[in-house]
Amino acid sequence: MAYTFVADGEVVDGSWELNILVTDLQVEKTLRVMGDLHIGGVMVKLVQALDIALDWSDHALWWPDKKKWLLRARSTLDQYNVQADAKLHFTPMHKNLKVQLPDLQVLELSVDFSIKCFATVVQTCKELGMRHPEELSFLRKWDKEDLKKVAKEVHKRKKRGDPDQNGPLSANGTHHNSSGSLDGGKLSPYPSRSPVGPSPTSTLVRSANSPYNLSTSVSGYSTFNGTMSPGSMHSLSFEGTMESTLANSPFVPAKDAFQYLYRPKNFAEKARINCAWLDSSISLMEQGIKENDFIMLKFKFYNFYDLNPKYDAIRINQIYEQAKWALISEEIDCTEEEMMVFAALQHQVRIQSGLPQPEFDQSQNAQSEDDEIDAALKDLQESLEGSAVSPHGDITHIPELSDDVKFFKPKKLTLKSYKKYYATFKDTFIAFYRTKEESHGPPIMQRIDVRGCEAQPDVNLSAHKYGIKLFVPEPEGMSEICLRFDLEEQYCRWMAACKLASKGKTMADSSYEAEVQAIQSFLGLQHPVVSPSHNSPTSSSNVITEVNSDDYIAARFFKKVKARSLVSKIMEAHASVQEMSLMEAKLAFIKAWQSLPEFGITYFRIKMANSRKEELMGVASNRIIRMDLNTGDSLKTWRYNTLQSWHVNWEVENVILDFDTEKVTFASMECSCKTIHEFIGGYIFLSMRSTDKNQSLNEEMFHKLTGGWHE
Repeated sequence: MAYTFVADGEVVDGSWELNILVTDLQVEKTLRVMGDLHIGGVMVKLVQALDIALDWSDHALWWPDKKKWLLRARSTLDQYNVQADAKLHFTPMHKNLKVQLPDLQVLELSVDFSIKCFATVVQTCKELGMRHPEELSFLRKWDKEDLKKVAKEVHKRKKRGDPDQNGPLSANGTHHNSSGSLDGGKLSPYPSRSPVGPSPTSTLVRSANSPYNLSTSVSGYSTFNGTMSPGSMHSLSFEGTMESTLANSPFVPAKDAFQYLYRPKNFAEKARINCAWLDSSISLMEQGIKENDFIMLKFKFYNFYDLNPKYDAIRINQIYEQAKWALISEEIDCTEEEMMVFAALQHQVRIQSGLPQPEFDQSQNAQSEDDEIDAALKDLQESLEGSAVSPHGDITHIPELSDDVKFFKPKKLTLKSYKKYYATFKDTFIAFYRTKEESHGPPIMQRIDVRGCEAQPDVNLSAHKYGIKLFVPEPEGMSEICLRFDLEEQYCRWMAACKLASKGKTMADSSYEAEVQAIQSFLGLQHPVVSPSHNSPTSSSNVITEVNSDDYIAARFFKKVKARSLVSKIMEAHASVQEMSLMEAKLAFIKAWQSLPEFGITYFRIKMANSRKEELMGVASNRIIRMDLNTGDSLKTWRYNTLQSWHVNWEVENVILDFDTEKVTFASMECSCKTIHEFIGGYIFLSMRSTDKNQSLNEEMFHKLTGGWHE
């Protein structure tokens, strides 16, 4: 189709002028084209008009007014609805981007701005040498004031009834430009990684003494130079230094890191940070990200698959660093005893990072391969024959717990008082009796079905307090009950049973004993141990022995305990982990982090249908939780295995979850409904990963489950 329009009073037939800006040359060219000309033809005409001997293969047409790439070379201008007044940019698809990693290091990367954000993350992780990129995503870098403005603007837009946008907005209603939005352009605690560019004199090199040590600048920070381009990870001059600094992050004092960390004070602020996630289904340019902007790469989905020290040194370190800063910045809460264990493990990691580490030798590789083959054969055998229910192979045996347990059900305006009963835990039911002798008769109260419950530890080892807070699903919501035990062994077995019941499993499941051992191991780290002797290898003069509690402990603990006492407690906890290697300490830290009640829950501020009260919706790897906005208490929990469908009504911006027993409808108050939709779909996608370690990433399936209304 050709156009006919009037210009200066005269009819101009068929063709019209198209203005195209060649961005890297800052040259504007005007072409006379027809509406039925293909996009590829437009670019050919433009390159011919430029008459410059350059490689234009990485260039494409960008339509800034519509925030759209014109990438289909065979489509015509008419099919893209390009009119005579349109102005297009002929611009490179690969552009530089400043990316902050979970360990706060900032790298300047060359990434593709024209492909879907998810594909850009996949390419970036490949450059960094990190497996399973589906667990990560990009966030905008916003400080607290930016987030407040964004949340208010979204709230106003929803009240006005304006349609949803692709991603969060800034206060003036436009997409936020992240460049220089934090601390006047300071984006990282690493001096050479500021937006003004790396110092030409500072470089990162591997230490001659150890493959794990990095040379440092005068200020004590590791420094890195240069821009990564596709394939640069594989260059001989770059690979060693890059891998070393990402697998063993330079130490950053907490007081320096706090300038670049988001530190939420309550659940509302924890939810607000999720306004910053980019949409995985559309490109960076379409979301307002520009060349040389600053964004963050973080683990988005807390479902870590196949953490293997042999292949995942970088990935394990980055998970460890994200967990560490989440605890120190109080994104996730823990008890004082747990904090001491985390601090001790951090100290051990810092010590071991200055020591040579054992490498995999051929015998270890062979043993590892044999173990993997044995595990695969065992999985195959269990899938064909079924897993053993009991060690003796007695399929009629149903595991059962029975102990003297103190029971309490909190009610409003009542004093806390535990009563002692004889309790049994069978299948997913807990029954209470006055005495052991009466356990053959009917229980004194209705049996409690804890399937789908929320189990939270209530433990204080120094006071010999071993308790469990259970939030049990009922038709009207979640009912709280408290259990308390006399012995640690009892607590570990009941806690493991409750965790399995929360997933709809019983103690007959093969993972029960492993769950018990994991709980026992975490508690074992919290027990005080005799201080290490002076002959310990960790007290060598060439490693770090001083402990600054500010660098390891969340700020709220300083209000309760003096710094000197905290150091003493850290060193007591360190005695139980001092024999761990660098990788063992990081994995122990990650495992302990995963044991926390708040682990892996992403919060969203929502309003249920037909309700005026704002609440929290927590999305985790295996469940969705309705929560109180002020206290974070669970009101109701739904498991993904009961979820039949999830979608968004874009006209009224409601998320609709269709479960087996009910339909749940709610509106997101501060971020796009697409973000919540993507989290739910992403976790379901991750749950579909098979045990095959060589499986390929199915990007089409990821977008099918998370994409929503996007093409």
